[in-house]
Amino acid sequence: MANQNYNDIFTVTLASHTKTLKDNVSKNNALLTRLKEKGKLRPITGGSKILEELEYGEGDMVWYSGYDTISYQPKQLFSAAEYALKLCAVPVAISGEEMLINSGDEQLMDLFEKRITNAEKTLANKMSEAVYGDGTGSSGKEIGGLALLVADDPTSGTVGGINRATTGNEFWRNQSVSGEVSKDNITKMMNSLYFKCSRGSDKPDLIVCDDTLYSLYDSSLMDLQRFSDPKMADAGFINVKFKGADVIYDGGQGGHCPENHMYFLNTDYLYLRTHKDRDMKVIGGERLAVNQDAIYKIIGWAGNLTMSNAALQGVLINTAENE
Repeated sequence: MANQNYNDIFTVTLASHTKTLKDNVSKNNALLTRLKEKGKLRPITGGSKILEELEYGEGDMVWYSGYDTISYQPKQLFSAAEYALKLCAVPVAISGEEMLINSGDEQLMDLFEKRITNAEKTLANKMSEAVYGDGTGSSGKEIGGLALLVADDPTSGTVGGINRATTGNEFWRNQSVSGEVSKDNITKMMNSLYFKCSRGSDKPDLIVCDDTLYSLYDSSLMDLQRFSDPKMADAGFINVKFKGADVIYDGGQGGHCPENHMYFLNTDYLYLRTHKDRDMKVIGGERLAVNQDAIYKIIGWAGNLTMSNAALQGVLINTAENE
């Protein structure tokens, strides 16, 4: 069995890292970074479902004079979307043999640091990938990402327990524009989707896209039009502007935005809801393997990506074949 002293050192080292795990995860993805900046990483305290209250109707206003009757007909103006609690974990393991080979204090600490850093990268990359998914990955155990919340076909499927195909649920459908996109027409198509996703002062503030669409938009700009957000650039995200919204490239190696997709997001209505007791924390206490010469620790997270307004989100889909 592994030496208990090593287990204590491993525990202390890992505990110091978990304080930065949340930052490492959010900084690896433009959407999560924006949600953190806007205070949209909202904790939950318990329950099997995550509820987001939805306002989807208006009350009655009556014009009157003198002693006219002001009548009131009750209306259902609010509903709630229900999102399932999803869980993930990354195990960190070190064998007794590895500890013997690296038995010097400095070598041992370096070994622990490398294993924990690898776990951090794994969490960040897997979470960033899931942010673009449709929730069906890992047999439906992954979070519901943009492919679910901002669907290519917004007239079908169920999101947050609400069937988008049902008459009366049109308010829960995102915007979608598709067609053959080129350098010459991309601005026109982006304009079309942008205006569909706008309501008064409510407008998309973040646009994330793959290699193809980012390249087409970037090449369509003249030098005088090329602005960027220094905050996003400092965080490592290549970006330009479109009507005040940050256009972020999330392609290339390690990029997870689906091919030929450009998401127009109003992040005022998107949230990463995390359980307060499972926010990138070591779970399960001490884990000395019963029948192995090894130490195990598990870093866990629980929650989901949620949305409270679908109509202000959109996706542009390029149907042209890539050259």
